[in-house]
Amino acid sequence: MQHTITWFEIPAVDFDRAVAFYSTMLDVEINKSAFGGEPHGFLPSAPGVVSGAVVLRNNFKPASDGALIYLNVAEHMTATIQRVEQAGGTVLTPETSIDPQGSFALILDSEGNRIGLHSPPAR
Repeated sequence: MQHTITWFEIPAVDFDRAVAFYSTMLDVEINKSAFGGEPHGFLPSAPGVVSGAVVLRNNFKPASDGALIYLNVAEHMTATIQRVEQAGGTVLTPETSIDPQGSFALILDSEGNRIGLHSPPAR
């Protein structure tokens, strides 16, 4: 098994607001499209890289107390955290070292999802 996680979806209440939040926070372009008739904001992807989407679905609700995914922010943790509140989110746990695995932070996104940010150790 190459990756334990193959795909993730982040629920949205306000799709455009959620896409704007992740686009601003991660400083990336998010491509909006429909998949299966439902709005999806696809995070950047490449062959062999796990990715996911922001999704608007009637039976898919944001949560601050459910499963926790961590987004890889590479060496950009400080800049990413600085953009969280500017994008409409809240920093729950500031950058915290988990030596030798790098560092992490926890945020609440614009929709009410608790999301982890991870920065691997410098090489």
